[in-house]
Amino acid sequence: MGKLKAAIIGSGNIGTDLMMKMIKYPQNMELAAVVGIDPESEGLAMARGFGIATSHEGIEGLKKLPCYAEIGIAFDATSANAHKQHDAELRAAHIRVIDLTPAAIGPFTVPPVNMEAHLDAPNVNMVTCGGQATIPVVAAVSQIAKVHYAEIVASVSSRSAGPGTRANIDEFTRTTARGIEDVGGAAKGKAIIVLNPAEPPMIMRDTVFTLSEGADEDAIRASVEAMVKKVQTYVPGYRLKQDVQFERFGDNNPLHIPGMGDFTGIKTSVFLEVEGAGDYLPPYSGNLDIMTAAAKATGELIAEREMA
Repeated sequence: MGKLKAAIIGSGNIGTDLMMKMIKYPQNMELAAVVGIDPESEGLAMARGFGIATSHEGIEGLKKLPCYAEIGIAFDATSANAHKQHDAELRAAHIRVIDLTPAAIGPFTVPPVNMEAHLDAPNVNMVTCGGQATIPVVAAVSQIAKVHYAEIVASVSSRSAGPGTRANIDEFTRTTARGIEDVGGAAKGKAIIVLNPAEPPMIMRDTVFTLSEGADEDAIRASVEAMVKKVQTYVPGYRLKQDVQFERFGDNNPLHIPGMGDFTGIKTSVFLEVEGAGDYLPPYSGNLDIMTAAAKATGELIAEREMA
């Protein structure tokens, strides 16, 4: 079986880390081109060193490359605004799109949860780093019991939060909360991001709280642990920090939630950390690593279908 030719649009940290993953762990995609808008970009220089076609003229430069007609899938690691233009042009060329920006034109996609549902979509969106880390856990609980509310707190090193992340904090929280609901299965979701200024930098930490109908604790625990193993197949540094914790609330001791009233059922608390693979970005940048790893995993599933 042949390989699906791919391109990366965006030669910054995320695009370069994705490039290194595709080079170091090749499967059924061949990285044919990397384009950006900075002629001095380290990512473009590295791509040229690997013999990959490059351009510093963005998507217009990509369209001028001889390999453009052979591209079957493109990863967009630019910005939400730029992606809107890129999506229209790539779709016109019948190129499948994996969106690593907050644009969310296509359906939210989290590989171990719902990738199979979107294998034919022309554009899929990778939600956010916090979403990729926490939505699988919410979905794992949802598989066992109805989740009325889910709240996640993503703590990332301030060093790994670039200008794009800092400029889109509100969008991050809204997008992640919607993903918790649409993909994770919670009736209501909330997301919080914390930029941790600690030195030396701390790796990504995520806390997931769910309020669900009463269910067997062992079944919830087993579901969460099974989901963690699924994520570890493409993010080896994804792990539980401690055992899954539970707290029950009954009619005699309901949990009062402002704006939601009294809750009776089970509260599940899951504590995670995400250590990056260090392919290009440092290991403490697990928040970026899980995005590029999830995008690559998604691309491989699409390539498998396209090349079958």
